[in-house]
Amino acid sequence: MKKIKIKYFTEEIEKLAYIDGKSDWIDLRAAQSVDMKAGEFKLIPLGIAMELPEGYEAHIVPRSSTFKNFGIIQANHQGVIDSSYCGDNDQWFMPAYALRDTHICVNDRICQFRIMENQPKLIFDEVASLNGKDRGGFGSTGKN
Repeated sequence: MKKIKIKYFTEEIEKLAYIDGKSDWIDLRAAQSVDMKAGEFKLIPLGIAMELPEGYEAHIVPRSSTFKNFGIIQANHQGVIDSSYCGDNDQWFMPAYALRDTHICVNDRICQFRIMENQPKLIFDEVASLNGKDRGGFGSTGKN
């Protein structure tokens, strides 16, 4: 089990908890109350910073209920925080775009994250033909 150093920027949010057996994604909460008008962009503070181990990164995405509950989408669709983002002032934020007027309360669960190993080094081998079955192109589930 990896041990990760975490710094909280506020006492108003619940501490992070890994719930074994439920999901390997961990909820992140708004660290302050936020009002947004339709069409407005804001960086919503998440109230934490972490010192990720070398060779690991955090992937941040919205929760499945975020749009339904708050009418916001994550502007970068998925955030990636690498291990170099590890200083005392490197608070995590969710870049949010509002599609309707909304209010987000401090401690509301608005996104989630997981920690992943960095992608291994790859070498691309250019070929004239691939050996896999042709499924019909992007977005196709195949014809047969």
